[in-house]
Amino acid sequence: MKRAAMLAFLWALPVLAAEEHHATATFLGLPVWIWKAANLILFGWLLYKFLAGPIRKAFVDRHQKVRSEAEEARARRAKADQLAEDIAARLEQIENDVRAIRERALADGERQKREMIAAAEAEAQKILQAARHEVDNRVKHARQELTEYAGQLAADRAEKLLRESITDDDRKKLFARSVNEVGQA
Repeated sequence: MKRAAMLAFLWALPVLAAEEHHATATFLGLPVWIWKAANLILFGWLLYKFLAGPIRKAFVDRHQKVRSEAEEARARRAKADQLAEDIAARLEQIENDVRAIRERALADGERQKREMIAAAEAEAQKILQAARHEVDNRVKHARQELTEYAGQLAADRAEKLLRESITDDDRKKLFARSVNEVGQA
């Protein structure tokens, strides 16, 4: 505060000095330049008093909002990454299971007749196809869930933006327009 008052005084000093050379005008017994300097200092103090707090609060609120949105985005990203990792791990496990079944079938086939080998390979293909079908279904389901979630988030964000951007005047206009349309109907 003292620094601002000092800067205001130093800024006004050349103007005040220039006025001293012309004529020494007074108001209530004091030179006019003192009243001007006091007026300038008072104006600066009032600006600081009434605007510094709200401006600081607005910056802090915006900072917190950006931080919370970033945290939400990180959390959603981590959830999506975890879901993708889970699906990949399941797919790998199923492929490992299919390989194990195939290896077992080959080991059994060497000990058994050729017909048994053909039947085991056919069974392994069916299992592989069913496993892939199951994985495809789960991936489709996961994508659908992610799409629905993204849509819900977008709708929520749009609703929030609309609520923030619609002013009381806009609401009054919309209400008046609705009343007129009902009256015309």
